[in-house]
Order: sequence, then structure tokens, then C-alpha cells
Amino acid sequence: MSKVLFTIQYEILPEKKDEYLKVVKELKNLLKAEGLESYNVYEVKAKTLSYQELYTFSSMESYEAFDDLNDERINILIDKINSMSVDKSTKYNTLVQLAEE
Repeated sequence: MSKVLFTIQYEILPEKKDEYLKVVKELKNLLKAEGLESYNVYEVKAKTLSYQELYTFSSMESYEAFDDLNDERINILIDKINSMSVDKSTKYNTLVQLAEE
């Protein structure tokens, strides 16, 4: 089975940085789903206040099932992150691992 990487990159409003870091810490503690191997957040080195979330899923099925996850607290935290981000700075990317032969 091919792994799936899902990334979200965005910029955070300068005055929201401290709040953002708290939200990400709580989100990391809550994100537990079948097939979600890891969730990490990285600061983009070349750009101040730019961050990238990296979700690693064990399979396409796990990735698709994650979208159906309906946890109210997680949804609130994701909405908070969206409200702290700079307009039109968010970019999504889904990568599927090539099958090994």
C-alpha cells in the first residue's frame, strides 16, 4: 500500500503567533486516527511566520477516512488556525508514494 502525505502551508498573522503555537500543540495532542502515522508542524525557514503541517497516512483509504473524522474539538482548532492565517496564503498538497516494484 502506498503512503499518502498531505501538507498545508500558510502564513500566520504576526500578532497571532503565540496563540497559534498553543493551538498547534493542542491539535497535535488530539489528532489520533486510524492510519494517521504522524502529524508534524514545521516552520518554513525561508519565510517568517510561514508554517507547514505534514500529515502522514499509511494508505489512501486512511487519508480518505480522515476527512470523515468528525471531532468537534479538532474542527474548532482547525477553524482557529484558519482565522489566524493571512488571507490567500494557504496551499494544500497531497502526495502519493509510488508503488515499489
